[in-house]
Amino acid sequence: MKKTLPLAFFFLILIISGTVFALSGQKTVATGPVTLSPEAKHAMVSKIVFYYVSKNHYSPKMLDDSLSSRILDKYISSLDYYKIYFFKKDVIEFEPYRYQIDDLIKNGDLTGVYSIFNLFSKRLNERIDYALSVVDSNFNFDANETFQYDRENANWFSSETEMNDYWRKRIKYEVLNLVVAGRDSTASKTVRKRYENLRSQIAKNNSEDVFQIFMNAYTGEQDPHSSYFSPKTSEDFKINMSLSLEGIGAQLTQENDYVKIRELIAGGPAFRSKELAPNDRITAVGQGETGEIVDVVGWRLDDVVSLIRGPKGTTVRLLVIPANDDLASPGKIVKLVRDKIKLEEQAAKSQVIEVNFKGEKKKIGVIKVPTFYTDFEARSKGDPDYKSTTRDVKKLIDELKEKKVDGLMIDIRSDGGGSLQEAIDLTGLFIKSGPVVQVKDSRGTIEVDEDHDPGVAWDGPLAVLVNRYSASASEIFAAAIQDWGRGVIIGDQSFGKGTVQNLVPLDRFLQGTKDSQAGQVKLTIAKFYRVNGGSTQINGVTPDIEMPSLIDKSKAGEASETTALPWDKIAPAQYKPLADLQPIIKQLAADSKKRMAADQEFKYLLDDKNDLLVESKKTEVSLNREKLKAERDERELKKKAREVSRIASKIQFESEGVTEQDDEDEKPADSKKTDPVLTESATITAQLGTLKPKW
Repeated sequence: MKKTLPLAFFFLILIISGTVFALSGQKTVATGPVTLSPEAKHAMVSKIVFYYVSKNHYSPKMLDDSLSSRILDKYISSLDYYKIYFFKKDVIEFEPYRYQIDDLIKNGDLTGVYSIFNLFSKRLNERIDYALSVVDSNFNFDANETFQYDRENANWFSSETEMNDYWRKRIKYEVLNLVVAGRDSTASKTVRKRYENLRSQIAKNNSEDVFQIFMNAYTGEQDPHSSYFSPKTSEDFKINMSLSLEGIGAQLTQENDYVKIRELIAGGPAFRSKELAPNDRITAVGQGETGEIVDVVGWRLDDVVSLIRGPKGTTVRLLVIPANDDLASPGKIVKLVRDKIKLEEQAAKSQVIEVNFKGEKKKIGVIKVPTFYTDFEARSKGDPDYKSTTRDVKKLIDELKEKKVDGLMIDIRSDGGGSLQEAIDLTGLFIKSGPVVQVKDSRGTIEVDEDHDPGVAWDGPLAVLVNRYSASASEIFAAAIQDWGRGVIIGDQSFGKGTVQNLVPLDRFLQGTKDSQAGQVKLTIAKFYRVNGGSTQINGVTPDIEMPSLIDKSKAGEASETTALPWDKIAPAQYKPLADLQPIIKQLAADSKKRMAADQEFKYLLDDKNDLLVESKKTEVSLNREKLKAERDERELKKKAREVSRIASKIQFESEGVTEQDDEDEKPADSKKTDPVLTESATITAQLGTLKPKW
């Protein structure tokens, strides 16, 4: 199950490419929790959201007592996911609302909703008081204590004694992390600043923040992609669109005290650096080459972003703990130069990989498609040279043909989607004509989108690479290639995002208002279906040949969302597959499995996967300095041993005849070591060509 992000430390829902118009970075001094109440307009807006959702959602859930109960649980979880602020007695006091939430939303009476939040704010300030009272304690790091950091399945604390014991260990753990990371002299001071800052962050909460959190508890119970944006968040969205992806090029989110990288934007500084990845945690931010590194653990998301974003051409330094490292890791400094993300930098790129298959060298073309893009503005102006994914891929295919490649791979790993039309047109480069995707709306109307161009850009061996972060338009393309029997899908099961959303301003439902008053609702209005009739929702695309992956499927992908719409199917579209590749796929998979079993890089990959599986099951950590340090040192020694092994195997690697030719000179020649999946996929594609499937 994917964890609902607690909102104790942030209230900005929408982040575009790591850039937002955030609140001022100046910190206010709070003397205690602020009591908030609903604004007069919230009663009407609540009714409007209910009306619009119930009438326009693809599959609306009836707002009854059953849904009311789930909304209450989601709202409480949004405030206190790990059960570290509310006491058991507090939660019992909320029970009278369990079967009243539905009526409160319909009637616009949100007084009780704000009462819950105000108690949360009070409890949070109490915890900050306690944290500050113990942070300078002379902690005994030689004791054999443990700290339960994951309380997802824990019970609510029944007494202040239990609560205080948890928080003492929490503060001890935060200090110990810094001590083990070599920051002994400033550890307590840093943690103190975190909680002083947290208090000032909480003081910024306003009535709109609370209303948005609660409305999202309602829309989020419809499905994970439906949400409510307050007027302020809606305005941030408009501003971000006009900024045209300027900054470091990373979508950020927040989980507990840490700001994490959710997605890297293709072509952006973070993407080009090749030093950052999804789920990396940003713990501090520094300006310029020498500016002070400011600890941002516990900061609001919008305030962290306000430090990261800045003018084009300026430098920002991030202290980052990689996704697979323990929080006690010292992390690494990543230096980025802020820039505007240009469309051409998101464009598809090609390279050639040479593999030795059964004593014969084969050249495999690889086209990396980071997103499904099109320059709408240039196209609308009639520019004959406007850029689009399909146009760029077509040019690259022609160039690869001139290099006489023996096969082609389309790499859409971590491609989060984009233009639906581009997914359709790109499919058209590999089939003569026919259906590509089906779209079903809330009325049950089914539209079949087809490729009408009879031309084919490539009729040779084809493979498509996917992973868990391949979503939406990427899945439509991969599914069509698979259903048509046009190529082999290699990698990991894709994300499973098979729904369509629409963003609607709600002001039109208000009478006699000026400016933005009601905000917006993003609502799921349709679902995608493959040409074989199955939905891409939940299941995504299952690869024909599976590769090991470090991505935890239980925490990433549509299936990890408890409110995701279900998989289903409709009648298949009218099409005839070009070939039955199953007998060939069976042979390809068997031979690939043997090669991977003998490949050291895949052994490392499987070893890491097993380590992550063990780590994912842990819910507590040692508070003993020597034990914690020993665990970190063991991981560092393991990394160094691998690097020595890789250097030692370099001669053997080169003798195998596996080389890469990158037109952009962006990737190292020993990419087999950094991306074994790419090289193995190239070998599979080379073998596919020797089996001569009949397309």
